[in-house]
This record gives sequence, structure tokens and C-alpha cells, in this order.
Amino acid sequence: MKKIILAVPKGRITRELIPLLRKINIQPEDAFFENDSRKLMFKTNSKNLDIIRVRSFDVATFVAFGAAHIGIAGDDVLKEFNYSEIYKVLDLGIGKCRLSIAKKINSSNKLDNNNGHIMVATKYKNTVTNFFAEKGIRAECVKLNGAVELAPKLGICSTIVDLVSTGTTLKENDLIESDILLNITSKLIVNKISYKIMNDEISDIITKFSKIIDGKSIKNKKF
Repeated sequence: MKKIILAVPKGRITRELIPLLRKINIQPEDAFFENDSRKLMFKTNSKNLDIIRVRSFDVATFVAFGAAHIGIAGDDVLKEFNYSEIYKVLDLGIGKCRLSIAKKINSSNKLDNNNGHIMVATKYKNTVTNFFAEKGIRAECVKLNGAVELAPKLGICSTIVDLVSTGTTLKENDLIESDILLNITSKLIVNKISYKIMNDEISDIITKFSKIIDGKSIKNKKF
């Protein structure tokens, strides 16, 4: 029997996911819990399931291309890539945050304060471009994968779009949240072809998660 590969994102989501894995009796090998481990693939107590740990932005790509059969990905990642090869099957209710527009505290509140053009620092180029286009504004995105809050401080632009949880980082960098693009939780996702070929095995995992996540099933809903 072919092993199921579960792709999970590094960082906070992994920490929030661990209690859920324990509730459904999935126990990764010890290296999974070691912060300094460089391993990327981990065995579990199930001989038919391995876990890979990758960057959050890469989870959807691994699942879409079938390298992983199932994965855990936030709405921000799913919206940015919009892969047709993926089903969202379950809202896990973890990783709660929001994708927000933030600006320098003393900047104008008008989004189109430069003749229908705005420059935005973000790693969410597709999402940001589409959001502003719907408002008739042409957004030029400066692609940054980290430390986005520094862009206004160092004069690259006055506006950013990034994930916000508590808002502390924004305040410490003299930024204010001005609009919310997306409220986010992490979803259990599956590769469409894998779901057909390995339906029994994948459905069993979905069912186990579903039993501990009351009322949040979105089974077979394509993003």
C-alpha cells in the first residue's frame, strides 16, 4: 500500500496542530518536535502515513502536484495560488489570523491617493493585485517574503499587506491596520486525484479530524 504524505507548515501552525494529531492518535517521530531538527520528512506511528514539514506557502504546491496527498494550509495560501487540483475538505479552526492592509500612521486614508495607483509591499501579489483591481486601483507589488513592516519605515512604500494576529508588530513599526482582506483559519486540503485513487485511506483521516472539529466540515468543496 502506498503511503499517504501529509504536508504541514512550519512554525505556529505546527504547534497548534500537534494537539489535534494526538487526539486522532497520530504520533510523529521524536525529531518532529525538535526545534533544531533539519529533517523535512518524518515517520509516524502509522506505517501508512508520513509527514513532511515545509514552508506555509509551499504546502499547497506540494499537494497540488501530488507530492503530498493531503496538507494543512491557510486561506491566505489557498487564495494566493488558487490551485484547481485541490479540495478544501475541513476547517481545522487553528491558525486564526487575518490578511490586512496596513499603512504608516500619518499617511492618507485614501487607497487611491496617487491617481488610481498604489505601491504595496507584500508576498501576496495575486491576492493584492486582484483586491485593488476590483476597486479600480492598479497595485504595484514589491515582493517581500519577510520583514514587510520595514518597507514603509525605510521609504519603499507607505502601504503593506501582511498577516496580522495581535497587531503588536504593526504598532511597534508605526503602522496602523486600515482594512481586512481575508479572515484566515487553516484548512485540511487534499489532492483531487489522490482523493479518487486513495479514497478509503484519505477519507479515514478526514473522518478522524472531522470527529474532533465539530460543525466545520466542508467536505468536497473545491477552492
